[in-house]
Amino acid sequence: MLSKKATINAIDVMGELFPEAECELVHKNPFELLIAVVLSAQCTDALVNRVTPALFEKYQTPADYVNVPVEELEKDIRSIGLFRSKAKNIQKLSQSLIDQYGGEVPRTRDELVGLAGVGRKTANVVTSVAFGVPAIAVDTHVERVSKRLGICRWKDNVKVVEETLMKKLPEEVWSDAHHRMIFFGRYHCKAQSPNCSTCPLLDECREGKKRMKERLTKV
Repeated sequence: MLSKKATINAIDVMGELFPEAECELVHKNPFELLIAVVLSAQCTDALVNRVTPALFEKYQTPADYVNVPVEELEKDIRSIGLFRSKAKNIQKLSQSLIDQYGGEVPRTRDELVGLAGVGRKTANVVTSVAFGVPAIAVDTHVERVSKRLGICRWKDNVKVVEETLMKKLPEEVWSDAHHRMIFFGRYHCKAQSPNCSTCPLLDECREGKKRMKERLTKV
């Protein structure tokens, strides 16, 4: 398991590799971000960004989503995975925003997770990116990188991964760490073909050292 010091160093190295790391979902306000993150579940940010320009032009308020047949909304997001369940959840969360929050996106994680289709990860992204509240959202990239580097254990669930990262990193770097780990996992430490041989964190990475050893034995 990586120590706190080694974990902080790993995040610093990721920051050097990807100084531009930030939320890649294109949005202009907290509501658009919330919708985009809901759409991004089990889907790439790039695909979401291809769909949202037309979507956000057509639907600009929670009422806009509520006041169309769900079949029409399904058609508008059809190219995105799980579009039927996402359309239903978007309409439900939009109605909740109208009924409970005057059409505004709430600022706390506890309020956000009460909305349809909004889990802990989505809530953390919105509170962090939209409202500047320190948070670590654990998506597949953050989980994979954390486990490969030994920041947490292989058996840890996403909540434990989040809690471990929060314990090992200063609160003021949580949000930056989240984005750096996503970029590192998306573009360097990829699921199928990680760039272990050129990785500046190889000496710290249990998974990378194992992979490189296996490569040598096959030569």
